[in-house]
Amino acid sequence: MATDAGNPIPRFPAGFLWGVSTSAHQIEGGADERGPSVWDAFTATPGQVKDGSTAAVACDHVHRHREDVALLAELGVNAYRFSVSWPRVRSDKGLDFYDRLVDDLCAAGVRPVPTLFHWDLPADLDWLERDTAERFAEYVSLVAGRLGDRVTKWITLNEPAEHTLLGHALGVHAPGKRLLFDALPVAHHQLLAHGLAVRALRASGAADIGVANSHGPTWAASTEAPDLEAADFYDLLLNRLFADPLLLGRYPDGIGELMPGDVEADLKVIAEPLDWYGINYYAPTRVGAPQGAEIEFGGVTMPAELPFSVQEIEGRPVTDFGWPVVPEGLTELLTTFRDRYGDRLPPVVITENGCSYPGVDDQDRIAYLDGHVRALHRAVEAGVDVRGYFVWSLLDNFEWAEGYARRFGLVHVDFGTLERTPKASYHWYRELLRAQAPTA
Repeated sequence: MATDAGNPIPRFPAGFLWGVSTSAHQIEGGADERGPSVWDAFTATPGQVKDGSTAAVACDHVHRHREDVALLAELGVNAYRFSVSWPRVRSDKGLDFYDRLVDDLCAAGVRPVPTLFHWDLPADLDWLERDTAERFAEYVSLVAGRLGDRVTKWITLNEPAEHTLLGHALGVHAPGKRLLFDALPVAHHQLLAHGLAVRALRASGAADIGVANSHGPTWAASTEAPDLEAADFYDLLLNRLFADPLLLGRYPDGIGELMPGDVEADLKVIAEPLDWYGINYYAPTRVGAPQGAEIEFGGVTMPAELPFSVQEIEGRPVTDFGWPVVPEGLTELLTTFRDRYGDRLPPVVITENGCSYPGVDDQDRIAYLDGHVRALHRAVEAGVDVRGYFVWSLLDNFEWAEGYARRFGLVHVDFGTLERTPKASYHWYRELLRAQAPTA
């Protein structure tokens, strides 16, 4: 197991959740056994996915899930975060697959933690429409009614910020809309869907409900006023726009009036109390004043008309996605949230943290995870109530608009043969979990 200056990773509190995460569209395959999603239409359009691939087969998890559950059992995680495909649930026998998956996870001693929406919206629905939030609550009730006798921990939405920004504002993810700030209703309707889903889950008897929001520190490019103002606005859009309504029951100043419908009434639904708050962390973002030109960053073209520019964080190693490796940013983020939200912040779970690197002997991934687990422990030492950590991801998968070029898995997947091969990082994580296991 990797160490820091010869020291093992410190122990985390008893009952800590150690897991890995995946999402349905990225690994399941079996596209002909479910309804269409917005991602099917997006990937069918030439030029939208960099390698021209689709997720029609992906890792074929829907047919090979027992092999993957065995990998989870051997890894030693006590929780597995996966997502339920809304389009699959709409098919005649869609919930049968999740019944089998949950049964097999429970038999293996791995706690199932389903996410109810991870970007694969049914093709006939649109987050610009308020009615989609109502339809989501109906779907959640259906899933909870079928799985709730065995599932005790739930996640409503995954990364509504990215789904809004990349899918509806910039158009580089499905459904491929380029609305810029006219995409704000998408954010509001996802947040409303979350609140309605919490109510639906509570009505089904669920008592351990969270959300998975992506967050990261925003670092101003300088101490000059234009850079500070731009960084503050970026932080509002990517962090506070999605955390403030959930935790404080209000939008940041100036945002609520831009949202559709009876916002005050909706906020009462959006702010339904949570049992825990999930954070997906990858890196800080360095932000400065707009530069009057398009900027390519992290594989995404940022339009010139945005009121900020995203800039490189210099002097840091980067993943093969070009993302900076900044473990201490996780500590900073968690302590900032504790200070910002105080007793309104419930216990925190890191629902995603990981990196893209090639190869099976992935020492760079081991160094990345080692650094971030240590940074997480420093947040615990600083008094942040952290209850769990999930690595993204169990398997190499379909990485959205990047296709199969980016590999985030602890397990290598040969996309020609679908053979699974545990990487060095898989074995490192297994040893970490054994060291963290309760002692007699």
